[in-house]
Amino acid sequence: MKKKSKVPALITWIIIAAVYAGVFAAEQVLPATSMLFTVLKKGATYALVAVSMNLLNGFTGIFSLGQAGFMLIGAYVYGIFTIPVADRPVVYQYYDGGVIQFALPVVLALALAGLAAAFFAFLIGLPVLRLKSDYLAIATLGFAEIIRVIVQWNPMGPVTNGSNMLRLFPNFNDFNIRNAQGEVTVYLSTLIPFLISGVCIGLIVLLLNSGYGRALKSIRDDEIAAEAMGINLAHHKRLAFCISSFFAGIGGAMLAMYQTTVQAKFFTTAMTYEILLIVVIGGVGSVTGSVFSSFLFVAASEWWLRFLDEKQMIGSFEVPLLRNGFRLVVFSVIIMVVVLFFRRGIMGTKELPDLFRKKRKEEAEK
Repeated sequence: MKKKSKVPALITWIIIAAVYAGVFAAEQVLPATSMLFTVLKKGATYALVAVSMNLLNGFTGIFSLGQAGFMLIGAYVYGIFTIPVADRPVVYQYYDGGVIQFALPVVLALALAGLAAAFFAFLIGLPVLRLKSDYLAIATLGFAEIIRVIVQWNPMGPVTNGSNMLRLFPNFNDFNIRNAQGEVTVYLSTLIPFLISGVCIGLIVLLLNSGYGRALKSIRDDEIAAEAMGINLAHHKRLAFCISSFFAGIGGAMLAMYQTTVQAKFFTTAMTYEILLIVVIGGVGSVTGSVFSSFLFVAASEWWLRFLDEKQMIGSFEVPLLRNGFRLVVFSVIIMVVVLFFRRGIMGTKELPDLFRKKRKEEAEK
């Protein structure tokens, strides 16, 4: 039996290293206000959440729509536990400074954000994972809406600040290295989300390539056959649900760092649909596809098509239809075209190393 070539994996690692080096170099050269960095930061955040959702929908076959709810939990846990003590009276001005009077380091808060989301996923998963297909999707969607309402509930104000926003917690810009005068000498605000997202996605890939990952894929393909082979369906589904929620919680914390504020009203059902759309466009069952489509989605929706929302003049002639909101119309048409011509998404079920592997069947036929 022939061993698999290590060349595709080596090329993949070179490409990843080149991307990280390019991000770091671009951040030192280009203006900090460049729209490119906005796309990269949000794209890295959405990439992690999309991959975590793909772990459920694509690799386990569990149709969940609760991603926005778990992101909300992660964002609030991160914000609540990282606001400096001196700033809490300002943030919690309507609740006497809040009940929590300490601040955690960023790394610990990120881990706590993921663990909190996983804990709620475990609790909600006990009854919900007995459901299947559309019923499971509706149940998890309802959970996300319930969480959003509870967070804004006034009695929860001393902890969550009620319907008011959380702010003044560490964000990506705080990772920039400054000199004694406060001037930035080394920019790291874009590289940091890439590092966080990259480590988390790497852990998900390791899981998928392990025995647990193969068990999850077998559940997706045929639950009856998987159970006949001795796989505990309830245990593995619950495990996948909790792990996916853990990384969604970290993604929510990253989104809080990107936006520099947290408010429950932004974690709507539409956010879950955006993540689901990214998964479908990239390819259900492809980690690489989810990563690629995340950056494409953010770039197209927030950068490349922005000009469509503004009036454009060619001499004295005004270009018709270009008005506020027309960008979304064009973006929707583009999505429809992609879905029509790429039925299985951009990558299908392929990963980046697969693009560099030789097609043995074609070689054998020749």
